[in-house]
This record gives sequence, C-alpha cells and structure tokens, in this order.
Amino acid sequence: MGPVLAGVLQLLALIGALALAYIPLGTYMARVYSTDKHWRVEKRIYKCIGADPDMEMRWPAYLRGVLAFSLVGVLFLYLMQRLQGVLPGSLGFKAIDPDQAFNTAVSFVTNTNWQSYYGEQAMGHVVQTAGLAVQNFVSAAVGIAVAVALVRGFARSRTGELGNFWADMVRGVTRILLPGAFIAAVVLVACGAIQNFSGIHEVGQFMGGSQQWNGGAVASQEAIKELGTNGGGYFNANSAHPFENPTPFTNLFEIFLLLVIPFSLTRTFGVMVGSVRQGYAILATMATIWVGFVALMMWTEFAHHGPALQIAGGAMEGKEVRFGVGSSSIFAVSTTLTSTGAVDSFHSSFTGLGGGVTLLGMMLGEIAPGGTGSGLYGMLIMAVIAVFIAGLMVGRTPEYLGKKIGTREMKLAACYILITPALVLVFTAAAMALPTPAHSMTNSGAHGFSEILYAYTSAANNNGSAFAGLNADTQWFNTTLGLAMVLGRFLPMVFVLALAGSLAGQKPVPETAGTLRTEKPLFTGLLVGAILVITGLTYFPALALGPLAEGLAS
Repeated sequence: MGPVLAGVLQLLALIGALALAYIPLGTYMARVYSTDKHWRVEKRIYKCIGADPDMEMRWPAYLRGVLAFSLVGVLFLYLMQRLQGVLPGSLGFKAIDPDQAFNTAVSFVTNTNWQSYYGEQAMGHVVQTAGLAVQNFVSAAVGIAVAVALVRGFARSRTGELGNFWADMVRGVTRILLPGAFIAAVVLVACGAIQNFSGIHEVGQFMGGSQQWNGGAVASQEAIKELGTNGGGYFNANSAHPFENPTPFTNLFEIFLLLVIPFSLTRTFGVMVGSVRQGYAILATMATIWVGFVALMMWTEFAHHGPALQIAGGAMEGKEVRFGVGSSSIFAVSTTLTSTGAVDSFHSSFTGLGGGVTLLGMMLGEIAPGGTGSGLYGMLIMAVIAVFIAGLMVGRTPEYLGKKIGTREMKLAACYILITPALVLVFTAAAMALPTPAHSMTNSGAHGFSEILYAYTSAANNNGSAFAGLNADTQWFNTTLGLAMVLGRFLPMVFVLALAGSLAGQKPVPETAGTLRTEKPLFTGLLVGAILVITGLTYFPALALGPLAEGLAS
C-alpha cells in the first residue's frame, strides 16, 4: 500500500469514527447542560465551594465566575511550581523560575499548554498530576461553559440570564471530561502507554554516557490532553514519544479524541436552540475547512522535489517514521485547527507551505472545529458576522436564529475578531524590532520570522504548539507569551458573554419570506468564504513575509 493511499484511508476511518460519535455525544452534552438535576458528588462540590447551582446568572456575574476561578487556578499552579523543591514526588527537580512558572501557570489555565521547559526534566509527579492534569480538565470545562452560555443566549428570549457558571463548569468535568478521559486512558494503557509513579531509571549507555527516563501517570494525562484540546505533553517530544503515543492506532485514536467534542458540540448547539439543522450547517462549515486543510497539507508534504523525497515517499524530515506523512499531516492540521497544540511531528521541519497551513489554521481562530467550547463560540461569532454581511447585500436588518443583529451585537463581534490578530501582530512586530528576542531564533530569513510569528499566533489563539527552533525559555518570551495567552483567552470571553446577554434579552423575530435561511448550504458557503476572506485580509502580509516566501523560494 502506498503512503498516499494509507493517508487517505486513515482520514476516511477517522471521519467514520467521528460520524458514529456525533449524534450520541452531542445529544448527551445537550442533556447535561439542560437538566436541573444534580449528582450527589456535584452537590458536595457546590457545598465545598459555596456555590448555589440553581441561581441563574446574568452575563457580568457569569464572567466574574470565569475570571475568579481562572485567577485562583493561576495562583495555585504558580505556587505549586515555585514550591516544587519541597513537595513529595518531585523526583529531585528544583523549583521553577518565576518567569517560567508564570508562563506555565497561565498556559495551562488558559487551555493553551505552551511549554518552554522539558517536561521529563523539570516537572515532578505532584506538579504533573495535581497541577497540570487538573487544569487540563477544568480549563476545558470553562471553555465549554462559555460556549453553552452563548448558545443559551440564542435559545432564550426576554431574559438576561445565561445559566450558572459553577454548575456548567462542574458538570463539564464530572459528566463529560472525567468519564471520557477514563475510557480513553484505559485504551491508551491497553495499547502500550505507560501509567505509573516510578522514579528516574537509567536505561542504557549511549556514546559514553547514560540515558535516563522517568515514569509518570502518562496515559491519564495524555487522554485529557487530547480530549480537552489541551496539548501539553508529559515528555518534551509530546505525542511523538512512544510512552505517550505507542502505535499508529493510538496516533489515530488521539486525533479522534481531540476532534470529537468540538465537532459534537455543533449537535449540542442544534438541540439546545431547537433546530438540529442549524447545528448541521455549523458542522458542515467546520468539516469543509478541516477536510480542505488536510487535503492541502497532504499535497504539500507528499510533493516530490528531488530523489530523497521520492525515496521517502514525501517530506519525512521531522516526522515520526512510525506514522508517516499522511498521519502526521492529519495530526498537524487537526491540532492547529483546534486549540490542542499536541504534535506527533515538528512543524518547523514541514515544507514552507506546509508550515504555512499550520499557521493559517490557528489564524482562522481555531474554529474548524476549534477547542472544547472555544471553537463553537468562535464559529458562532463568525456566523453573526456572515449574517450581517448578507443583510448588507440585500438591504435587510440581519437576523440569526430569530435574533436581530444590531449595532451592539456587531460591535461585540468586531471586537472579538480583532483582539487576537492585534495581539499576534503587535507582539511579533515588537519581537522582531527589538534586539534581544531575535537572539532566540536559530534560523534567519523567512523561516526565522515564521518561528516568531508562529509562537505568538499559538499563544494568542491558545493553541500551544511550537514551530521548533525558537528558544522560548527567556524572560522576554515567557512574559510576553504569557500575556498573549491571558489576553487572548479572556478578552474574547468578555465579548462572547456580553453578546450572549444581549441576545438573551431580545424578543424573538418571526421568520418571514425575506429571512436568510441559515441552515442551508448557501449560508455554509457564505460562512466559509467570510472566514477565509477576513483571515486572509488580516494576516496575508505577515504570511507573505514568512511561510509563503519560504515556500515559493524552495
């Protein structure tokens, strides 16, 4: 079997698995966030944190819950890292430096999981499990909660109430992420991923020195890392490490995990607004972009330019030989079109245009299908903008799901789509203009610029993957990337929740003959076009200086 055919068959198998999970998982998640019943364990959690799960919140109160919970998470994780030297199970690792501890704490709380450290050489068992793994669960649950609040904004009328943040967050952990991660961890252990709390082992002599590996609760962290679209690896090699990703089957299984919740949330959206066809329209938009990007990536990486690539069957530099070009291409596109950031190959070693595909996937806002929750609310914001554009074309007041898209709604949507590009481009420009940050680049020219651009794109979009080749463990990058993560995560949430409150307070507008049918293929095409045009106009100059220049020169 040729490598191209193998890649296509893996893609088809992945699509089939996602299709089988779509309806049951999406419908189940809709029930989770619609019921008024609480599990016994959830009641105990509410009692411990002093929350009333039945109290409805308006958008400012919901936002305060998100920000307060996340701030406590940052402080807790920062202190754990600074005190690691005196914690049990530290494996002899010292406390993390202040700037790196800040960067890592912010990274995991914002669902970015950017890592400027070597996991197996810096973090002990307690920090990995009680710190990083816990944030993998709760940061993903926060993202889903914000998305559900926006969905309620569309579904409800003449009320400013969006539900209860504490109930939504707790249910996301106890009813969705914990059960799913448990099943996934069992599968990974059965396939060879490690799960233990062993210390450091010397595994052999190599070139006059010893090689050492430490164990850890890897399978359980790997499961939630993918299922919650987190991405932080237990080991520096991330999902290219055989302890995290032992076989080609686990590689495909991990891709399934990082896609299944974001895609299925479109079904949740359709059920909660009372029209599953609206969910299918959003799903079709996400799927069109995802499949298109996978096809483009495979084409760029399988292209044969020279005898070495012909013999290898594609551009194999930086790719895990166990998985090959096809599977690595699917993983790279899926992890950058979601907010996962996990890697089974190194994006810096992709072809110039292939690296550009990974960059563009993040620049879209990671909405196809995006992160757990963040992908859905990002796509719904783009749907609001597409409806507004369509209204301008025909001279009608735009409406979406029975809600008028007026001046206030468009201002909030515009702020949402502008904040992330502003962070990316301003921080990239500053890093390129100042003398010190440029010293971290190991490449010059277009590829070196792509390293910097990729880092800030990954941070501001809460992706967390790295282009490789950039030394990001400096005070400049730890601090500025941390700021990009915080602002890129929580400022958009402000606009999302404000929009949700505005929509929930509206009176539904009856459908007429002139109403745009947003469940039709025409709207899907309009939405895809709007996403690509807006992103292209925003980022094309930067892309032209980096991956496009490199790709055209090769």
